[in-house]
Amino acid sequence: MPRQARLDAPGTLHHVILRGMEQGRIVADPEVRHAFVTRLGEVAVATGTTLYAWALLPNHAHLLLRSGPPGLPRFMRRFLTGYALAYNRRHKRVGHLFQNRYKSIVVEDEAYFQELVRYIHLNPLRTGLVDSLRTLDRYPWCGHATLMGHRPVPWQARDAVLAGFGRTATAAVRAYRTYVAAGIPLGRRRDLVGGGLVRSLGGWAAVRAMRPRIPEDMADPRILGGGDFVESLLREAEARQRPRLRPAERARRATALIEAGCSRAGISPTEFAAGGRRGAVSTLRAAIAKQLVADLGFSLAEVARRCGVTTSAISRAVRSEGGGR
Repeated sequence: MPRQARLDAPGTLHHVILRGMEQGRIVADPEVRHAFVTRLGEVAVATGTTLYAWALLPNHAHLLLRSGPPGLPRFMRRFLTGYALAYNRRHKRVGHLFQNRYKSIVVEDEAYFQELVRYIHLNPLRTGLVDSLRTLDRYPWCGHATLMGHRPVPWQARDAVLAGFGRTATAAVRAYRTYVAAGIPLGRRRDLVGGGLVRSLGGWAAVRAMRPRIPEDMADPRILGGGDFVESLLREAEARQRPRLRPAERARRATALIEAGCSRAGISPTEFAAGGRRGAVSTLRAAIAKQLVADLGFSLAEVARRCGVTTSAISRAVRSEGGGR
């Protein structure tokens, strides 16, 4: 089965999992661990990549990050290549250190951000590298200690994570630690690393129960999000893979499509571009949005700007039969 293309655009939230070749070690001593973390931060800063959570284990690592302008593949290539060369020199070895293809899962921010921060930071405790949450609070090879304020790491987006837990720093840290403690009994969370189908249907039990009735194309292991998020993301990815028109020609066709639709429906282009709510405008918006995405390869955000509405409104319009804001 051919490998699927990665889903990425600048600003996309990813859960990245990278593993050693044949389950081999990717770190072997404190000095190598320090080199791993140092290079991770250096490349993140250089590429404008935002890191929210991370955990380094002997044979694999987890990252929760938002890709910068160069995109996820370039960030990972710079990071992994440089680290692997340094590791091989230190240990006088040759060949690949990491599995050739790291796993990256696009994440729906609101639904899964905090859950993944907790899941990733509990890895050292789940795997027995530390024996308690108190020890994890100061464990140097995981981003949890940074959020707790015990190990400052300038490149980790500490404030952005804690902002979701409280208005003051003290209250946020306390609430965050309580949240992490509540995740310990949950153990390994297969539902957080398996793909869009699981989240869309409400867990693995639901997947097993519905398996005979599920269309194959509903499942996508590259995405962690609800059904609406999965569908809209795949639609955008498909559009990006189509042959590209020159920007000027693409814009001309979009303008012509909107003007022709407005003329047929007796709707002012001004009202259409202002995001009018009446039924005829909503119906036209849905029809045009589908054409802009499917035929011209526009992203949902680009269509939203042309239609004067939000990206989520366009996502709903593209999915619906009749549209609506």
